[in-house]
Formats: sequence, structure tokens, C-alpha cells
Amino acid sequence: MDRTSNAHGSNGTNAGARGGPRSRPARPSFGKGSGSALGMKWSALHDAGEAVAAIAGAAPEVSMEELRRFPQAIREAGGWRLLHAEHGIEDLTSIMEPGLCALLAAMARGANPQAAALALWNEFVEARNALLELLPPNQHSARHAT
Repeated sequence: MDRTSNAHGSNGTNAGARGGPRSRPARPSFGKGSGSALGMKWSALHDAGEAVAAIAGAAPEVSMEELRRFPQAIREAGGWRLLHAEHGIEDLTSIMEPGLCALLAAMARGANPQAAALALWNEFVEARNALLELLPPNQHSARHAT
């Protein structure tokens, strides 16, 4: 998802064209576990999610402890949980990458892809929450609705 980093640069510029710049919250830290390939992919997905949420006009998501520690916790869980998480992250990447590219292309043509972005954002949240359910029961924290 190397295109994700470009989405952030475009995000502020495009937001200004739609009615003024938006202030972005500081990028959440995913901790030392984010140095792994799984952690980097997880972090990149959330970068893409932030860009989609901004295009959708959705409120910024508050970083939850469970999100931050997911890569480390799922690696520690190992076994089938880790295998399903890795496949789920790949699947979510397969949805987010072309989806975000399509949204940015629509914006570049002057279209307003807010409704499509909201649909993609909702899919992202649902898929991400399903991945969080892979954590062992003792590692779940209270989740806020997004």
C-alpha cells in the first residue's frame, strides 16, 4: 500500500478545496510492535482508513489501546488467530488500496466521492473490528462504536 502515504499529502489539499482546511489529529503511535511487517501493514491500513474517513467527512477516530497493541497481541496469540489475522489484513488491504485510489481519482476529476468514501469507511471499520475479534477473550477491551 505504498500509495497510502500519498493520500495524506492530498488529504489536506483536497479538504481545503471543499471548504477550508481540517486539522488532523496526531498520528497514533502503534508502539514497538509496529516495527514488524504485520505492525507496519496494520499501521498503513489505519493511515488509509484516516484518509478515507477524511474524504467521507467522518469524525476522526480516537485511537484505542486495543488498536495500538493488536499486532503484538495477535503475534503473541499465534496459531490460527495469527494466520487468520494475516489473511484478514491482506484482504482488507485488497479492499482499501484500490478503493482509496478510486476516491482520489474521483476527487482529482472534481467529483465529490463522499458517499462512496463513507461506504468504504464503514466496510473498513467492520472488517477491522472483525480482525480485533481474533484476539483471545482475555485481551479484548471495551470498544467504542465508530
